[in-house]
Amino acid sequence: MTISRSTSIPLDKFIELALYDKNFGYYMKKNPFGIEGDFVTAPNITRLFSEIIGVWSITFWKSIGSPKKFNLLELGAGNGEMMKVITETLRNFPEFFKACNFMIYEKSKFLINEQKKNLKHEKITWIKNLKKINSYPTLFLANEFFDAIPIKQYFKKNESWFERYVELKDLNNARFIEKKANIKNIKQIFKFDISKNQNIIEYSPKTFRYLKTIFKIVEKNDGGILIIDYGYLHSKMQDTLQAVTKHKYSDILKNIGNSDITYNINFNLFKIFTNQFHKLNEIITSQKKFLTSMGILQRAEIISKSIAFSKKTDLFYRIKRLIDKRQMGELFKVMLIKNRNNKFNTGFQGD
Repeated sequence: MTISRSTSIPLDKFIELALYDKNFGYYMKKNPFGIEGDFVTAPNITRLFSEIIGVWSITFWKSIGSPKKFNLLELGAGNGEMMKVITETLRNFPEFFKACNFMIYEKSKFLINEQKKNLKHEKITWIKNLKKINSYPTLFLANEFFDAIPIKQYFKKNESWFERYVELKDLNNARFIEKKANIKNIKQIFKFDISKNQNIIEYSPKTFRYLKTIFKIVEKNDGGILIIDYGYLHSKMQDTLQAVTKHKYSDILKNIGNSDITYNINFNLFKIFTNQFHKLNEIITSQKKFLTSMGILQRAEIISKSIAFSKKTDLFYRIKRLIDKRQMGELFKVMLIKNRNNKFNTGFQGD
């Protein structure tokens, strides 16, 4: 791994290397998705999830006036499964399909190749720079995108703040250390006192750079961003850093470059940041409420009438994983950020 072992590096720089080093980074050399990988995302559980997102995208498109040119852009498309099902679903809606430019933003060349194998018959463009997309209204889809972006952590001790670093003199014995930090630097990013009533600060600088870019595009060209991820809503921040290998939690500092490193999104921070953009607002609900209000159970009932009993049982088992409050239903949140003058709330009614 291309790192200097003579010193320690901040946690976010360590995660960037472990996940995105061009030669050894976790996402740069393997396909971690699915049963045979390290973790399973909602599109891998059942195609009904992606179908719902596709149909919901049409209703959002209509809410902004059914523009003749429109971008549907997925951030970090994994193995391409969600975009594959979305495009297959949307072929049944010719007016929308004709208007829509399908796009994927992906950092990993390895995953781009996997996506192109899965999407070889679809009209999709891969982009490297969000700032250079065209001026059409754009709907960004971020399913488990932000949880994979490197984070910083700060801990309050005796009224002083310390930033978490990783010491890498010996890769086989990497360890966490802490260095005193000037918390005022973070306050300038968020334009509010992020440390107030906190003992832990956990956030991703790169996430908010992404959001700032996306928000400016939405303000200028119309559209929005649909964020689906695991996380929490309360203002008190937590230490949620974790690593996953073969569907089990693992040691973040062991087997570097071969484990996924992730964290739980603090959606309250997303809300506060959004409120700084006065033309935008946000609505949020649980994955359970979003999918059920969009009719996933009714869709499953229709499908189940024409399949064998064993497949019907499997289908509803998979849907239960998505909506059960003890599984993904409540842990996963769905947030839509859009222009304030757009009163659209399909999938979010009652929240």
